[in-house]
Formats: sequence, C-alpha cells, structure tokens
Amino acid sequence: MGNPSSKQCRIQHPAARKYDQTGGTGTSEVTPSPDPNSTITYFLTKCDDYQLFWLTKFYRDRLEQAVEEGVEGLGLWLTGEDHFSGQEYHKVTELAEKGNRADSSKLLLNLVMEKGSEARRAMWESFVTMRHTLPKLDKILKEIQELGSNPFDYMNTTHSLSEVPSHLEDVQQKHKETLRVQTETLRVNTILIREKVKVFQLLDRYAELTVISTVRDRTLVEHELLARGRDHEEWREKYLQKELEKVRTDQLFRSSFYRGESNSGSSAAVSGVPGIGKTTMIQKIVYDWATGKIYPHFQFVFSFKFRDLNAINCRINLRNLILDQYPYFGNILRELWKNPEGLLFIFDGLDEFKDRIDFADNLRHTQTQHRCTDPEDWCEVSDIVYSLIQHKLLPGCSVLVTSRPTALHLLEKAEISVWAEILGFVGEERKEYFNKFFEDQQVAAALLKHVEENEILYTMCYNPSYCWILGLALGPFFTQRDRNQQRVPKTITQLYSYYIYNILKNHSREIESPRDVLLKIGEMAFTGVAEKKIVFRNGDLIKYNLQPSQFLSGFMMELLERDDSAQSVVYTFPHLTIQEFVAALAQFLTPDPGDILKLFHEAHSKEDGRFEIFLRFVAGLSSPHAAGPLEEFLGKFLHQTTCRVIDWVKEKVEGQIGNTESEAGKRNLLNTFHYLFESQNKALAQITVGYVETLAFSGLTLTPIDCAVLSHVIGLCDTVNDLDLKYCNIQCEGLQRLGPVLHKCRVLRLTGNKLGDSAVKLLSAALRNRDCKMQEMELDDVGLSDSCTEDLASAVSTNRSLTDLDLSHNEMGDSGVKLLSAALRNPDCKIQKLWLNDVSLTDSCTKDLASALNTNHSLTVLNLGSNSFTDQSVPALSHLILTCRSLTWIQLWQNQFGSNGKRHLESLQESRLGLRVDV
Repeated sequence: MGNPSSKQCRIQHPAARKYDQTGGTGTSEVTPSPDPNSTITYFLTKCDDYQLFWLTKFYRDRLEQAVEEGVEGLGLWLTGEDHFSGQEYHKVTELAEKGNRADSSKLLLNLVMEKGSEARRAMWESFVTMRHTLPKLDKILKEIQELGSNPFDYMNTTHSLSEVPSHLEDVQQKHKETLRVQTETLRVNTILIREKVKVFQLLDRYAELTVISTVRDRTLVEHELLARGRDHEEWREKYLQKELEKVRTDQLFRSSFYRGESNSGSSAAVSGVPGIGKTTMIQKIVYDWATGKIYPHFQFVFSFKFRDLNAINCRINLRNLILDQYPYFGNILRELWKNPEGLLFIFDGLDEFKDRIDFADNLRHTQTQHRCTDPEDWCEVSDIVYSLIQHKLLPGCSVLVTSRPTALHLLEKAEISVWAEILGFVGEERKEYFNKFFEDQQVAAALLKHVEENEILYTMCYNPSYCWILGLALGPFFTQRDRNQQRVPKTITQLYSYYIYNILKNHSREIESPRDVLLKIGEMAFTGVAEKKIVFRNGDLIKYNLQPSQFLSGFMMELLERDDSAQSVVYTFPHLTIQEFVAALAQFLTPDPGDILKLFHEAHSKEDGRFEIFLRFVAGLSSPHAAGPLEEFLGKFLHQTTCRVIDWVKEKVEGQIGNTESEAGKRNLLNTFHYLFESQNKALAQITVGYVETLAFSGLTLTPIDCAVLSHVIGLCDTVNDLDLKYCNIQCEGLQRLGPVLHKCRVLRLTGNKLGDSAVKLLSAALRNRDCKMQEMELDDVGLSDSCTEDLASAVSTNRSLTDLDLSHNEMGDSGVKLLSAALRNPDCKIQKLWLNDVSLTDSCTKDLASALNTNHSLTVLNLGSNSFTDQSVPALSHLILTCRSLTWIQLWQNQFGSNGKRHLESLQESRLGLRVDV
C-alpha cells in the first residue's frame, strides 16, 4: 500500500495486476479490427474471471440502466445458456411486463453476480450481440474499447482512496461542521411575495432531480420548452429510456462516467435551464459531503458562487479567496496544496459571472501573466477559475462548474471530464416535491391530482421553481377550511388568471398604472408568440416603452447571457404559457382592438400550432369567472372585444363541427371545443353543439384534458348518436373524464384503447344509468381480462337499451364468458349481437354458453371465431345452435375443429331456415 504517512493512498486493483500477468500490458495494444464487436470480443476473451468480476462491478450502476429495455432478450439468452432457470426468467420478465423495468434489470444483474463467472461471461457475450439495439449499452462498450490495452489501470485511478493526515483532522472537522450549518437550511424567495423569505430544512424540502450524463443539443432543449402535456412527458421518457443515461450526484467524480487522464484531476460541468435546481443541487452536494454521505476521497470541498465573486474588483490569489470565506484555515492551506487530489472546488452559476473566461488558450499561451500556476500568485478571479478547470493550478484537484445553457458554449474548449444536464423532475419526482411542499399529505395529493389533470401544468412541473409557484398559487384552494368561498379553477384560463391576480395583489402598488404596463408587456409577449421568440432584450423593452422594475420582475425573469464579445441582460417569462396568457390578456386591455377578428383568423390559420394556447386563453378571458379577479386591479375589460371573441368562437365551432374526415379536421374541431370549454359559456355551447349527432375523433390521440373538454361538450348535447373514439390512446384516466356523459351516446366506439379492467366500472355505471341510451358498444382490443366481467355482466343483464356488444380481442377467458353467460339468461337482457372472437376461450366454457342461450330470445349474431375450441365442444355448440331460436348467424372460424366436427356444425344450418354457420 505504500508509505503509511503518505497523504494519498492508492490501492491497485488485483484485476489490473492479473491483467498484466496474463498477456495485457501497459504498452501493447489490443489487436486492431475494423469490426468493433471483434475488438470487444477479443478483449473479453483476454479477461480472466476475476477481471470480468471487477469490470461488471465497476459499470454496475450504468449497466442496470443500459439493459432496462432489453431484459427480456438478455433473460432469454441466459436461460438458453442454462444460467437462469425458467422460474428466474419468469420473475425477471414479470417485473418488466408490469412496467418495473428498473427493478427487472437490477434483479437480472443480481442473479448474474450470484451465479458466478460463467454467467457473467455469458452476459457480456450477450451484450456484444445486443449492443446495437440498446444505445446506452453500446456507449459503455465503446468506452471500454477506447480505454485501450488495460482499462483496469483506469479503474484503479477512479477508486483511489484519500486519507486526511492526523494534523489536519481538526480543521477538516471544523470545515465540515461549518458547511453543514451553512447548507442545512434552504432559503427561498417567492416570485409572488418578493419581500418574504421562507426558510426550510434542506432535507425536508429537497426532492431528487433527474440528471443525465450528457448535454443535449439546444434544439432539443427548445423542443422541451415548446412541448406540452403528455407529449412532453413521453418525449422525455423516450430519450431517457433509449439514449440518456441518468447520473447520480455522487457519480460526477471518480466513476465510470469520468473521462480524463489519470493524473490530471477531473472537471465536471452541470447545466440546466433557469429554475431547474442547479444551486439547490450544489447545496445538497456540499451538505452530503459535510455529513459524510458522498465523496469520501475528497479531504476538503470549497464552494463559491460566481455572483459573489463578481464583487471582487481587484487581483487576488486562491489562498485569500478561500480565507475570505473560510478564515479558520489560516496557514494550514499550504499543507492542503501538497495533496491536490483530495480537493474539490465548486463554482456555481457561470452564466452570472461578469468576466469572460477564454478556454481557447490562444491568448493565455502568449500572455503568461494570465496563467495562474501557484495558489499564492496574485491574478484575476477569472484566471484562478480558468487555471483550476484546466489543471494548471493544483493539478490533480477536481472542479465542478454549473451553468445555464446560455453560457455553456464558454466551456467547449475547457478540459471537462464529465458533462451532465439537469432534466428536472421526471415521473414520480413531482409527487415527491409536492409531498414535501405541503405538511398535509391530503392537500399534496389533491393539488397533484389537479395538476395531473391539466396538461399544461403537468408539463411545467418538470421545473422545481414552477412547482413552487404552483404550490403558492393553488395551495389556498386546497388548504382553506371553507372551500365553497372560492372554487378551484376549472379551466386553464381561470388558473392563470389567479396566478396573475396573485402577482398584481402583491406588486400593483409599486407602479402607477398596472393596466398600461401589463398592456405593453402583453403586446411584446404577443410579438414573441408570433415570431416564436422566448428571449427578450433591452431593445425589445425600449420598443414597447418598458423599463426594468420590481413590478415587471413579477412577470419576467432577468437572465445574464453572453455572446462572443460581451455580457448582457436578457428577459424571459417563467414559462412559455405565461407569455401566451399575457399576450391574450393584452387583447382585452387595448382601447382600440381594431380588426381583432382578422387577427384571430390569421392566428388560427397557422398550422404549426404556435397560437393554439394563445387562442384558448383569448376564449377563456371572455368568461366573467376568468376576467373578474383581474378586473379588480386592471379595470373593466373592453366589452366590444369580449363580444367579438364570443362571435369568433361561435363561428369556429359551427365551421368545424362536420369537418372530421381528415386528421387536421379532427384536430381543429378538438381545438374549437377547447375554446368552448375555456369560455364556460353554456348558452354559446348549447347553440353550437346542442344538436350534434356524430362526434368522430378516431385515430387522434386524446389526452385526459381533451377527454374532459369532450365530456363538457357532450354534456351540453341532447343525444350523441355516434361517438367514435377508436384508437385515440385513451386510457382509464381519460375514460374517467368521459364517464358522466357516456350514457348519452347511442353508439360508443372505443376499439383499440388500452382501457384495462378498471375502465369497466365506468362503463357499467353508464349502462346502469336510468337515462342510458346506449345501443351499441365496441370494446374490442381494450385490454380486458376475466376479472372485470362480473361487473360488466351485471350491468348488461339489466340494461334495456344495449343490443350490440363487441368484446373481441380481449383476454376474457372461460371464466369471464361463464359470468357473461349468466347475464344472457336474464330475460331483461336485450343483447342481439355479441362478438367474442379471439377472447381465449376453450372447450370448458361451451356448456355454460349453450345452457345460457337455451332460453335467450334476443341474440341473433354470435361471433366465437379465433378461439381454442376443439371437437369436444361440438355437442355443446350444436345444442346452442339448435335451441337458441333467435340466432341467425354464428361465426366459428379459426378454431381447432377436426374435419368431422366442421362438417357436423356446418350441416346444422340445413335444419333451420335463415341460419348461417361459418366454420
């Protein structure tokens, strides 16, 4: 292990030593091959069992992510090679089928590590075969190839241990205690009540963020900003599952993500959009180090904010930079310089730094004074930061820098070993945030449910700062004792009105005429929507006669942005939809609306959807419920504008109502329904949709909020003869929104939606409704099983209107059909056509079916095709055909009858006039 008094203890991996003894040396190269698979296969054959164990252990966390999408194939491979039993394979795939892919891949790797060396080798061989279908796995194999002849030397470097000398233990303990006290509380300024500071315990409020081990192209980040609803969530999930690797904060240094020379130290860069949680994440990293949870290999951590460094207007050295913040180090710092490998420097907020740092090195090679190589050298702050990141100052130390994307290009030429980006909250992480935001978990659950039902709000919640705003704006609706005094916003417009109302309530006194200023902000926002512009500069403010103020900061955030020559302040709204709302609000504040109908028509004609949400807000602001709170501070909205908006919505609905042949037509009609919903104008809705008979949206993906809007519209109709929602990607959540109005539909088409068993309760409730008008229900291929049949059978048995029921292509099974058979016995059951093709039936259910239909007098058509009936069912089916006198057609195609059975069944149609038997 070396000299015990050494401050840096390096432990060489046994795997590295063994590799040198078995043919792999530090100088010889792996035999080159044009085929990357040949290269990695050659490397694996050279590894002995112990080396392969270390390789698996080193990449373990990343491998779990990498194989999530391929666990079924890997499990099958290992089962075929006799390393997994059938039971183990079933357990792995069962977790994946239930959606628990992370647990499934973890279990797979656990099993392999338990099995031993042969299973590990088989697993790595399967990795080579499957690499091209699993991008994250392919990335790992490429990295191993790039490490050269002996990757175990590299693994040895990343597992270096650092022990603090005994004479530094006291100062280290004092430093950790100081950092713990500094970071254990979280202070938050609210955007709504700027003078109020909230203080929380960090651990009580901190929610885990998703961080990825790469920095995405700016176009992808912009796509994320513009995307909404489930599209946004699916987009993020798709990239996470297939391409983006998650990285924990404790993996930023000395892990398999690190890429750099073994003796140079490591620099990591973490980027993220405004409000995504960069500074809070840094606070958590410092707190976790101070409390001994992460980075034991670092003896000392020093954290700086660039905004604080901006106050230093003179030359300084690293020694005084540290002492200024941590004076208790005194003369001990010279001891720290001797072991730079044990030091981590953190610099937060590069985008806020007033000075430019040039990492191109072209200037610094010619002007030596810009190169800071000694902690005692006096130089500019920018030179200290540059020299630490580039490993010219204290080579071997590690550096972590955070930045918004606007300044990330400054680091392109820097020696960055690890690039990472904060995606924010993904999936259940939103739930964790709201659970910590509210002490009352029922309030947290109610607010989260409200957010999940609102597509735009759900989109925004990837950003922690916006979750904070939502908690403030919506919290009172869920915490007040008398909830009847204020109603929770029903529409997106009402919600945004309340959000703006809170800003006005806290900031309107700061300015003479809030109406005039908000009109100017809205006009600028509208130009931005029209031009797809989300960043505004001082020139834009001057153009609209605006100036920075505390009032303006309630609506817009100031950002620092650099170009190649200078630094400037730019402005943006906290979220694109706030920009769209303020743009819509301006239409009602202007004293001269001009030809506003022309503006609406032009906006509606844009096919790229840039005005879609803007127009929803315009329609919504015509409602007194949305306008009322704002008028308290802004004065009355222009009545003329409100009337014209209502006329425009009426014209749009009437123009689109019968135009649903194309996908574009369906989308346009759905958008006009959103306008109608936002307006909450019952009289207008009844005039325009009260007598609609057919609503066809087949093939158009409908989100839960779309379903809520559609439910609102149907609720205002007398009767809908035909509601066609085939292949609309509706799940139980969407059907729940439609549940209260389904009984008004004569024909309900839900084919191809993944509804599942839980949706049947909603449909059964509709069938039991005393006003139910439903005659035909298509439920083929909607993911039903036998467990839902009892509820459905009960509803069908007493319903007096349903005559046609299609349950094809579901997993009903024999037990499900037996329950349904009991319903068919009921004389109140009016089913005439029953479709049970491809529902996993066998011979054991035919006697029950035949017995039930023995007394049925309504059934005319029965489809039992594509099941598993054999000749054993022929007697029961024959009895069914002969005794069910109302039957005119029975379909038995694609079963497993023998030739004699088929002939016998076909011959039965000769015994009855008008009967058709298809076998």
